[in-house]
Amino acid sequence: QVQLVESGGGLVQAGGSLRLSCAASGRTLSSLAMGWFRQAPGKEREFVAVINSSGRGAAYGDSVKGRFTISRDNAKNTLFLQMNSLKFEDTAVYYCAAFPYVGTSREARDYDYWGQGTQVTVSS
Repeated sequence: QVQLVESGGGLVQAGGSLRLSCAASGRTLSSLAMGWFRQAPGKEREFVAVINSSGRGAAYGDSVKGRFTISRDNAKNTLFLQMNSLKFEDTAVYYCAAFPYVGTSREARDYDYWGQGTQVTVSS
């Protein structure tokens, strides 16, 4: 089992930045692909970013490409999401997720482990 706990969410003005963290326990991160998803009220869960187990490969959703950066520190069992140039439409609950895989996946159904989520609110 893997436990994931997100932190770093909050209220920020449009154009600002936030850095989300996801602390993992129960299993070493180095064997897991890890991703970020988000869900806004009334909308489906949306893929944000994913990073492979080594940290050398990543992919982003079209709506965040060029503004968000995913990274990981396997030694500290932590996943990060640096969010810059935030927009009102980035407002959502952000979830950290993981599954045993060396590659990447944009599909939420592939992920076995999920955090409880952290709220990000961007004021316009």
